[in-house]
Amino acid sequence: MSRIAATFAALKAQGRKALIPFITAGDPNPAMAVPLMHALVAGGADVIELGVPFSDPMADGPVIQRASERALAQGVTLMQVIEFVKEFRKTNNATPVVLMGYANPIEAMGVARFADVAQGAGVDGVLVVDYPPEEAQPLVKLLDARGLDTIFLLSPTTRDARLEQVGKLGRGYLYYVSLKGVTGAGNIDTVEVARRVDHIKKFTTLPVGVGFGIRDAASAKRVAAVADAVVIGSRLVQEIIDAGDDAPARLQALLAGIRAGMDSPMDAAA
Repeated sequence: MSRIAATFAALKAQGRKALIPFITAGDPNPAMAVPLMHALVAGGADVIELGVPFSDPMADGPVIQRASERALAQGVTLMQVIEFVKEFRKTNNATPVVLMGYANPIEAMGVARFADVAQGAGVDGVLVVDYPPEEAQPLVKLLDARGLDTIFLLSPTTRDARLEQVGKLGRGYLYYVSLKGVTGAGNIDTVEVARRVDHIKKFTTLPVGVGFGIRDAASAKRVAAVADAVVIGSRLVQEIIDAGDDAPARLQALLAGIRAGMDSPMDAAA
């Protein structure tokens, strides 16, 4: 059983939902990458999504776009992001880490080499925004052979035929994008999210995480009531840049509040 599967199984046994924070690796500077990862764990993260900086992050809103720009300006590469994971693993062998990014850096490295070095560093899963399931079979095969999970995005407009494909190809968990738009945009409609998650579950036995539009403990609590995981990114990335040198402590405190909200009785977060 993969680290991701084991984490979700343990949470289910406890009657809890997964908290999956996203940060951009190397933002605000490379030296802070691993301390921020540990701060996320201390704040209650169950899985970490580590963003690989990319020059054209088409699914990301302005906050994460700027985070990518700052990291790239400091020379952060895909290989360096993998090295961050390797460093993190020296003191944390329990928390799953998912690399989230775009196809170009992986293709430039070579998909097989990427799979090898990611496995060697202790990466648990890979989410490539612009690999549609129709083109992802080679990647899935390579990652499967190394025990890494391939995670797919689903949107409000994903059709049943693609849901069926993703239900077969996906590993670890599925990431449902709750809004039509980019990261950090809009307000989440929990009723509609619940309807879509129920529909997605007709095509898969994997846990379904929900992201986009989650900014605080109250919205996280509402999403946790209808999904298996809550994914939060833009709010955390903004906190990092606002906090400066205090980013690890501020990030830990922010995430701890969200975790407490998710675990509280429903009426306490209403």
